[in-house]
Amino acid sequence: METKEILKKVRKIEIKTRRLSDHIFSGEYHSSFKGRGMTFSEVRDYQFGDDIRNIDWNVTARYHQPYVKVFEEERELTMMLLVDISGSEHFGTSAQFKKDTVTEIAATLAFSAIQNNDKVGLILFSDAIELFIPPKKGKSHVLRIIRELVDFKPQSKKTNIDEALKYLSNVMTKKAIVFVLSDFMDASYEQTLKIAGKKHDITGVRVYDQFDETIPNLGLVPMLDAETGIVTLANTGSKKVRNAYAENYRATKKFYENAFRKSGSGFLSTRVDESYVKKLLGYFKQKGGN
Repeated sequence: METKEILKKVRKIEIKTRRLSDHIFSGEYHSSFKGRGMTFSEVRDYQFGDDIRNIDWNVTARYHQPYVKVFEEERELTMMLLVDISGSEHFGTSAQFKKDTVTEIAATLAFSAIQNNDKVGLILFSDAIELFIPPKKGKSHVLRIIRELVDFKPQSKKTNIDEALKYLSNVMTKKAIVFVLSDFMDASYEQTLKIAGKKHDITGVRVYDQFDETIPNLGLVPMLDAETGIVTLANTGSKKVRNAYAENYRATKKFYENAFRKSGSGFLSTRVDESYVKKLLGYFKQKGGN
């Protein structure tokens, strides 16, 4: 993709997703994710009903009347976007590829974070770590992230979510808000997710296509595995073949939901032809207790 074309696409994504984050998501994002802790702000006179554990005994002794410490939430957070860029993301049978929807969601989340003066970082992964952008603040930083999401060429087409989560745990020493964006056509990441979930606030965002769920009756058709490059002839006219395909999808989806639930992490799913805006808003409202 030429530079002019890349910039045009980045600009188009920026306009759409920044509007969403400015007017819809920033408030929901703020209320959904808590700060790292409480930091001391000031002291004031003790009032009936105040927690006696917050009494500042030094100031109380100095002025011979009770004073309490006032704390406020330390708001600054770090968001990490873990984005699957394996071959299966370049699939879509409706308006756009799964990759395009993932890019829009990631951009919306990133703009929501910088609206709240938080840092944003990016990990692009296949079955290896393809790119790591350390967390920073600012619009220009987010635009760089979007550029990489639009135009980055991975070395591998395979997927390894377990490897991405291990890398996250190694590079992020402090607690972060983590969004893992993928179609989750993978398994064997449950234990690593459980470990990472104890340290970070993790949300899985599963983006899928209608033909990931079921395959239509098209007779004998060549099918390409986007991650291995292997082409096989599939008899989609066979009910047994279609049922096996659908069952494999259901098993993958069930594994994803169970893995995130057991780790105490949040999760949601959105189809490429659905409104991810509604799905994200619903998730944020539920998480924020609204």
